[in-house]
Amino acid sequence: MARAGTHVFGEPLELADGVYRITWPLASGPKHVHSYVVRGDGGWTLVDTGLAEQRWDVLPVPIDRIFVTHMHPDHVGGAAAAAEATGAPVVQGREDYGQCERVWGSDDWPARIGAWFTRHGVPADHVTDLVRNGHVFASFVKFAWHPELVEDGDSVDGWEVVATPGHADGHLCLHRNGVLVAGDHVLAGITPAIGLFPESRPDPLGDYLRSLHKVIDLAPRIAYPGHRDPVEDPAERAQEIIEHHKLRLEQAASALQGAPPRTAFEISQDLWGAELSPTARRFAVAETLSHLERLVVEGDAARVGDDRLVLYTSA
Repeated sequence: MARAGTHVFGEPLELADGVYRITWPLASGPKHVHSYVVRGDGGWTLVDTGLAEQRWDVLPVPIDRIFVTHMHPDHVGGAAAAAEATGAPVVQGREDYGQCERVWGSDDWPARIGAWFTRHGVPADHVTDLVRNGHVFASFVKFAWHPELVEDGDSVDGWEVVATPGHADGHLCLHRNGVLVAGDHVLAGITPAIGLFPESRPDPLGDYLRSLHKVIDLAPRIAYPGHRDPVEDPAERAQEIIEHHKLRLEQAASALQGAPPRTAFEISQDLWGAELSPTARRFAVAETLSHLERLVVEGDAARVGDDRLVLYTSA
């Protein structure tokens, strides 16, 4: 079988006492995503579920509950199938589940996000591809309706729920005895995408930077992320990501200097290059927006234009 890093797809790997990892293939992005099986006070929790086509007969132990870190397709998309296969209830953040309902539980999300990108200057042909791909991609997301809802500070079988908004508005981690099951909050070697999307929190990058400081204060000894290898010093990695975004903010501010008001699409070409696929451009525009809105909050940029076309300029 194909391998992700040092591990075979779809086979449990014991990383530590009471921690298993199962790696699933993805067609895009990092090309893989991890689920974890972790022991708590009274049983075993499956953390994240990949997409809907995973095989759950490979689980190394009986599962008592399923925990979803966030509502992105590669983490929540297989939740309904995992619940059916294991008979275990699904636990999800209250804010995160609300977004699942509004996005994956609706029929018009591709059209809504298409209109959003149009307002931010994305050309019509790119938007058409985004809407088409959104309809196709949504068919792979089978989240679990009416899960058990949790919030920051709650306990899941002895694991503390830690709210870490940024990569997703309702992103949650689990922490216990210096171990952080991190979802996509901190990743080794790559920085999680921090994008501004319709109907989301207004300042996701600000949320994310505060969440990174929470990891620094928590100082776990290891983090098990949704992609790539375990993070051996999560606090140090969090600081590195903070410095990365400081540089990105400087680059975004420089792109506004001495220029007329511009759309996020135009500015994304300065920051990410002009030659990107429509899907890659979607992430580039969303991440550009998160940095522009952080500059607005900090007083270093201004938002102008109207509901038909949003523009940004140096303050």
